[in-house]
Amino acid sequence: MREGPRSGCAINAAVEALGDQWSLIVLRDVIFGGRRSFRDLLVNSEEGIASNILSSRLKALVAGGLLTHEDAGRGRRGTYSLTEAGIQTVPVMVALGSWGLRHRPTTPALAIRARLLEEGGPPLWDDLMDELREEHLGIPRPDIDRPRASRLLQEAYERVLATST
Repeated sequence: MREGPRSGCAINAAVEALGDQWSLIVLRDVIFGGRRSFRDLLVNSEEGIASNILSSRLKALVAGGLLTHEDAGRGRRGTYSLTEAGIQTVPVMVALGSWGLRHRPTTPALAIRARLLEEGGPPLWDDLMDELREEHLGIPRPDIDRPRASRLLQEAYERVLATST
């Protein structure tokens, strides 16, 4: 495995860390889906990721410094946590979601979070990243009285689901 990126280009370095579809999907599911175990990531994958691909991507994300893995011991589920670098992919995910809303077919239920994050802009992204820091790194949110961004996103998703059935 290569020590560093192929070149000193910042875009190349980011693409090498995040550039395959499954790595981004795994990060999406940890960030927006709260999925933190191998089994949860595998069973609840919208896209149907294969177990060998998931295993490979999780190892790569840990090696790349985007996730950490806490082994829970034999017969127990290990937990994956975002690192600060992983948390800072939120704006990248928002940009990808915004592009997807404009240029690819989506469904209302699976597009609502992207739409809200785009509309909410950096203040909403910062709130979400603060929540992720609290959950994954143990750093308390700076303003505990602010509504949780994750709750806003989840409630919107549930409303869309309720109206589409």
